[in-house]
Amino acid sequence: MTQSIAQWIGTLEVSRWVLMLWINLFLLIAGFFLPPVAVILMAAPILLPIVTQAGFDPYWFAVVLTINMEIGLITPPVGLNLYVINGIAPDIKLKTILLGSLPYVFCMVLAIVLLCLFPQLAIWLPEALMGPAI
Repeated sequence: MTQSIAQWIGTLEVSRWVLMLWINLFLLIAGFFLPPVAVILMAAPILLPIVTQAGFDPYWFAVVLTINMEIGLITPPVGLNLYVINGIAPDIKLKTILLGSLPYVFCMVLAIVLLCLFPQLAIWLPEALMGPAI
């Protein structure tokens, strides 16, 4: 399922930022239902060539992908981290835990927006350590 959606995203004839919006929405929705490792293993081999062909830096994309997967870990319906917190503190309702995690979701969405506006935030350290990408 994820591979067919990722291939469909790759066939869209749109600007690179609209393509990135579709990829982020896909990753966000996939993160709602699947564990991050599964999404990365299924989607990254298909999405990485699409992203690099669109002119995005692969390190930058890896950071955005990671933040998307973290959002999926604290949002329902699966939200594994919500259930872990509920297991640690069973006297607190799951709804209360979810409401407490919403500010972090907004912060992570803001981080993705900032990374899209200023991609150098994500790639300055790899470039400083390894030099610019060839």
